[in-house]
Amino acid sequence: MDVIVAGDRAGLAEARRTLGIGREAPPGRAALALVPTMGALHEGHRSLIRLARERADHVAVSVFVNPLQFGPGEDYARYPRTFDTDLEVCAEEGAGIVFAPSAEEMYLPDRQVGVSAGKMGTIVEGASRPGHFDGMLTVVLKLFNLVRPDVAVFGRKDAQQLALIRRMVLDLDLPIEIVGAPTVREADGLALSSRNRYLSPHERTMALALSRALFAGAEQGRPSEIRRAARAVLDAEPGVDLDYLVLVDPATFTEVGEEYAGEAVLAVAARVGTTRLIDNVVLTLG
Repeated sequence: MDVIVAGDRAGLAEARRTLGIGREAPPGRAALALVPTMGALHEGHRSLIRLARERADHVAVSVFVNPLQFGPGEDYARYPRTFDTDLEVCAEEGAGIVFAPSAEEMYLPDRQVGVSAGKMGTIVEGASRPGHFDGMLTVVLKLFNLVRPDVAVFGRKDAQQLALIRRMVLDLDLPIEIVGAPTVREADGLALSSRNRYLSPHERTMALALSRALFAGAEQGRPSEIRRAARAVLDAEPGVDLDYLVLVDPATFTEVGEEYAGEAVLAVAARVGTTRLIDNVVLTLG
């Protein structure tokens, strides 16, 4: 399938006209689904595109490494950029549009207004990366406004990101359905991530402690037992520099108490060598 590549607003409008997007979709289906990415596409992204195709007649994939969500000293400059390969992935998975804007196309030089992630943007991942979620929500809102999808698909590996996007859609009355897709893992349990390519073979072996910790916690019943079992696995791997290990409410990302009942997210972030990785599993307690 040929993919239409759009680098600006005019290209997006032309792509919509070419594909006939805007006509009424059949009952039960959306006209257009969006899969926002920062490129360096892997099997996890493929699964998002496939899910988007199930939900809509047409799929757009955005490829944009967003400078607003990288802090000082983070990996914006070296973040993997593999656009030609990304295009091949999008074509193979049946995406109709790839929106690949420049930073100059996305942001005015005197940009002043953005989205605030509020309190949830300052805790857990937000505490480690101040301003990250403000930048993420700002670009997601801009992508929604530019691409105008009916559905947007995000991976659950970035669980706090997904929670904040759902909250933005609710708070700002955006007419978009947000779909969360399961985390895709390697056979040995490592969650797929574009940053995995930074890992040396030895570091990759050490990184398996993150998923092992989550799976060990998931075998327990009470919050204190879950946290204790997961932490024991991480403490036993000296090559893992733990940032946080939390058991939280999936809607608010606040820590759950011992008597909590319902769905919860056990989330971890750690540095292995120079690479910072995140992962999580969803549990049902009580």
